[in-house]
Amino acid sequence: MTSDSLDIVAIGDAIVDVIATTDDAFIERHGLPRGGMQLLDAEQADALYAAMGPAREISGGSAANSMAGAAALGLNAAFVGQVADDQLGAIFAHDMRSLGVWFETPAIASPPPTGRCLILVTPDAQRTMNTCPGASHELTPAALDAELIRSASVTFLEGYLWGPERPRAAMLEAAKIAHSAGRTVAFTLSESLCLGNRRSGVMSMIDAGTIDLLFGNEDEVRHLTGCGTLGECLAQLSTKVATLVITRGADGAIARSANETVEVSAPRVQRVVDTTGAGDLFAAGFLAARCRGRPLKACLETGGIAAAEVISHFGARPEANIKELAGL
Repeated sequence: MTSDSLDIVAIGDAIVDVIATTDDAFIERHGLPRGGMQLLDAEQADALYAAMGPAREISGGSAANSMAGAAALGLNAAFVGQVADDQLGAIFAHDMRSLGVWFETPAIASPPPTGRCLILVTPDAQRTMNTCPGASHELTPAALDAELIRSASVTFLEGYLWGPERPRAAMLEAAKIAHSAGRTVAFTLSESLCLGNRRSGVMSMIDAGTIDLLFGNEDEVRHLTGCGTLGECLAQLSTKVATLVITRGADGAIARSANETVEVSAPRVQRVVDTTGAGDLFAAGFLAARCRGRPLKACLETGGIAAAEVISHFGARPEANIKELAGL
């Protein structure tokens, strides 16, 4: 693949997921944010990893998961994210490239090490994420390939990287490059906990017209806007972005673009195993359909199909042929 053929380039955390099953007692005993996400330093991550049961390792990161899904759906996708020159960094790079995702960000010397996310999955399929960002938060504007960004129809930015100054600067520079080439800039809010006291900064970016396509779940958009109802969130944010997409878990998803508002139900899933990556794969499906010129409703439906597949098994990367499932 060459950069001339890109549909989408994403910028986000380069993380290796370490996934294990556990019970509610373990979550309570270790004071973990059940069903949510917290940041850990290296020492805390080592201690939690030692206490976890048997685990499986697979490359992760929100936007990286989306690009794995986008590639599986037939898009020519690229990813920009910082890893260290260590074993987990090599695993991450190999995984992305083996999936057909263009990944050429040079590794940096460790420490800090390549980031990892310790994911505990409880019997109800909820995932509790404990992230040690490591090298991923060392991404700087210098790591960007301007030609790569200009060549992509969509530049997709991950909310998890909004907080740290250097990767935030990289994302804003990428958005500037993309807009200078007449391209679309998309942003995913990621976990609402990541917004925290950064809410005003995120809103300022949105107010400035930096974002054309905004993804978020219902809790995230409420946290961002301070609105009490979904309707109020739609009314406020849809005046600031060209396309707004809100996922609602088992209640489906809703999108507003120009004067069009579309809502779809969630596909039926026989058994929910692990909700890790549901939002990431939804974004992949939506963007894949959008890049193929599908109408707004079809974009939502394709996102739902991709999300439904990933929650039917462990891990945040698709296992079935989602391109065939989605009819792309």
